Amino acid sequence: MSDTLSQPGLQSLSKSFEPAALEAHWGPEWERRGYALAGFRGTGAPKADAPSFAIQLPPPNVTGTLHMGHAFNQTIMDSLTRYHRMKGDNTLWVPGTDHAGIATQIVVERQLQEQKISRHDLGRKNFVARVWEWKQKSGNTITNQMRRMGDTVDWSREYFTMDEKLSTVVTDTFVRLYEEGLIYRGKRLVNWDPVLKTAVSDLEVESEEEEGFLWHIAYPLDDGSGALTVATTRPETMLGDVAVMVHPEDERYKALIGRQVKLPLVDRLIPVIADDYVDKEFGTGVVKVTPAHDHNDYAVGLRHQLPIIGVLTLDAAINDNAPEKYRGLDRFEARKAVVADLQALGLLVETKKHKLMVPRCARTGAVVEPMLTDQWFVAMTKPDAKGQSIAQKAIDAVRSGEVRFVPENWVNTYNHWMENIQDWTISRQLWWGHQIPAWYDAEGKVYVARSEAEAQAQAPGKKLTRDEDVLDTWYSSALVPFSSLGWPEHTQDYDLYLPSTVLVTGYDIIFFWVARMIMMTKHFTGRVPFGHVYIHGLVRDSHGHKMSKSEGNVLDPVDLIDGIALPELLDKRTQGLRRPETAPTVRKNTQKEFPDGIPAFGADALRFTFASLASLGRNINFDAKRCEGYRNFCNKLWNATRFVLMNCEGQDCGLREHTKEECAPARTDSASGLTIPAGPAHGYLKFSQADRWIASQLQRVEAEVAKGFEEYRLDNVANAIYQFAWDEFCDWYLEIAKVQIQQGEDAQRRATRRTLIRTLEALLRLAHPLIPFITEELWQKVAPVAGRGGESVMVAPYPQSQPGKIDEAAEAHVARVKQLVDACRTLRGEMNVSPAMRLPLYVVADTAASGAFVHEAAPVLQALAKLKEVKVFDDEASWSAAAEAAPVAVVGDVRLCLHMEIDKAAEKARIGKEVARIEGEIAKVNAKLGNEAFVAKAPAAVIEQERKRLADFSATLERLRDQLVRLG
Repeated sequence: MSDTLSQPGLQSLSKSFEPAALEAHWGPEWERRGYALAGFRGTGAPKADAPSFAIQLPPPNVTGTLHMGHAFNQTIMDSLTRYHRMKGDNTLWVPGTDHAGIATQIVVERQLQEQKISRHDLGRKNFVARVWEWKQKSGNTITNQMRRMGDTVDWSREYFTMDEKLSTVVTDTFVRLYEEGLIYRGKRLVNWDPVLKTAVSDLEVESEEEEGFLWHIAYPLDDGSGALTVATTRPETMLGDVAVMVHPEDERYKALIGRQVKLPLVDRLIPVIADDYVDKEFGTGVVKVTPAHDHNDYAVGLRHQLPIIGVLTLDAAINDNAPEKYRGLDRFEARKAVVADLQALGLLVETKKHKLMVPRCARTGAVVEPMLTDQWFVAMTKPDAKGQSIAQKAIDAVRSGEVRFVPENWVNTYNHWMENIQDWTISRQLWWGHQIPAWYDAEGKVYVARSEAEAQAQAPGKKLTRDEDVLDTWYSSALVPFSSLGWPEHTQDYDLYLPSTVLVTGYDIIFFWVARMIMMTKHFTGRVPFGHVYIHGLVRDSHGHKMSKSEGNVLDPVDLIDGIALPELLDKRTQGLRRPETAPTVRKNTQKEFPDGIPAFGADALRFTFASLASLGRNINFDAKRCEGYRNFCNKLWNATRFVLMNCEGQDCGLREHTKEECAPARTDSASGLTIPAGPAHGYLKFSQADRWIASQLQRVEAEVAKGFEEYRLDNVANAIYQFAWDEFCDWYLEIAKVQIQQGEDAQRRATRRTLIRTLEALLRLAHPLIPFITEELWQKVAPVAGRGGESVMVAPYPQSQPGKIDEAAEAHVARVKQLVDACRTLRGEMNVSPAMRLPLYVVADTAASGAFVHEAAPVLQALAKLKEVKVFDDEASWSAAAEAAPVAVVGDVRLCLHMEIDKAAEKARIGKEVARIEGEIAKVNAKLGNEAFVAKAPAAVIEQERKRLADFSATLERLRDQLVRLG
């Protein structure tokens, strides 16, 4: 098939839609031609007077593979990019991958473990070299999968956050912030992974509800007069308690505030303090305070100036601050020992089952510990030399409208976080990443510099040792809006594309990435990183559950594109389960959802599905069955194209200059009464009302699609294109066109072919941003026949609505034809008429104009409603005599009947039901019009509309009752 791709015409178009072949051809072909290069419509150079559209790819982890969230996010971005490229904007989509410090280090360490060696065996230099080696071999998996989705990023500008150029920017910004007094080193409680032995960000911590216990422990008062019972879920940390705490208004304990209790197992006296943080209703209303091992307790400790006693080592074993018998025990072993000893001393009052949220590192599954450690921080609220903090600049950027959130409600989330922001922990205890540019002398004095030589110049004659920590991955990611465009130099890219137009991202990283990009870009460049932030929902499974390998409900986008057999799918879903015992349930659910595996839907069907789901909600429940529907849409478009080419290729489609409508000979059309303008007799076009209607509908859908793109409502874009293509063009216009080509005179056939080919060509351009592969293939066949030049639909002009071509009269005409056809189809259905049986349709109208309308529409009616003939009667008596008791439908002032022998009783019952429905509608309208409040408040147009409905219902009711009388 590949040798026929790109060739025009029907002969080179396969009989069926085969997405794999199209994708294999067009993806590499677009890249070879350079259509995605930054600038004007793939020329690789900007156009001087064109607006700019730029978008930054949220850099996926270099370790990663494409997941559903990526695929959804990138479908939105690529659709926007293709749309603006076709519109003629200077367009740039910047790609890149993130070095993903923790994730990448884990992958390589696991590979080493299989060889029974650790990173410490290799040493830092060799380990980092090993990571680079792995990156070169396996780091392009996700970018290749992006190509499978049809993503048209400018690959010539692809960056990696550890590239030399970006690394230089990372170092430079660190030094600048340090010199401005906005980066410092200090102690703080952080999320600590005891397996990786590093601080981790909140985004890398997943809290899940698990079954646990609530232990009630007696803390004896120092004078032996009683005890306070403390409830805790972590008894091992009591070894580091420095106080017990009650609510200041809790009457049970007011008298004990200021007293002391004896800390069990440690025999240290600690105070009873009061703080509003305590929930009087939880447990006993008394809680332990362990500032070194709880974030909330840490804040309490600072407020009350309590000592901080850490009892855990960095690998979560008990340290030397605890009694000797517990030292060296793993935290969970220590928990058992502490509980046993408390029970032996009679201090364990009660043990209750309790569900609690357990924080685990998403990368290792280890329970995260709050740990007090030395870290590097960026000061968020400290004023700079101009008196403004980094955080305040970002708050002002959104408040002023420089950055706008879509939907706007996310501004509240952003502001809440920004106004309560804490200093940013930017150091990580890893080897892979940007090593912090700080050196220490023997006395521990720090020297921050851009290079070791620069640091040594600050400390002549001293031996310096570099800080071993690396920077948080989010630090370098926060710089990419300007570091990827050449900053600190003012390059052409920097001037054209900063700020970018829109950032497309999920709400889960508003804090971790969006806010930090705004802060850093505003601080270093004075510009905002982007004008709009489009926040979309997160992709979940069809039941609304989070997709997770550990839960066995993940869908792989590539599997949806290529298909996967059931055995392979079951294997994929049962690997990596957090609880292996759930494997039978996972297999059962998978077999129920995909009994035959996943069929190959193709990238276009998957993209169209994603676009249709791109609403403004928080969650997107993905059901693979929707892919099947959009695959069917692609088939429909493919078959429609074959029909159009079959009827237009090699035919006179009225596209030569002398065949334009304005050159046609002046004449009056006998059926419509329309005057056809003058022109050469042999070349004029005779456009029908249906031709004018589909052209009118095209203008409306073009306007609707443009509005959807501008508002980031790709669901509206997808639905508008689907409805126009399937419902209007394929289901109605193509069927009407068949009649016009078969039965019309030359001028009408010519006009029909012109309308067919031109409408289809515009539709392919319209749909291209969402479904690029199939539209490119079909456009290559259609465009030459439609008289449109150009190499590719990807760089063709995007259709623009022309309101002057909206023809309301033609729309009303076709709407009436549809009503007549639908009425006939309804009659056939209600009377169980076989599709193969063609019956005569007898029609009578109350006015001569309506009778003439039906007569004009008869060929279409006959074809679309599968009729033997359409006979219009001049008077009701003749119609009644001929119709006898045949089933009747009423459309406005026209009555229709399919002439056939019927069951009179069944027909009377059918009409009776319709009479009851109409009477109900009349009662509703009368109730509205009889409501004085409604009449007083409703606009005049609404009241008039209700009165018209009442008149129409009343007329229909009268005709139905007449029919009942005829049936006896």
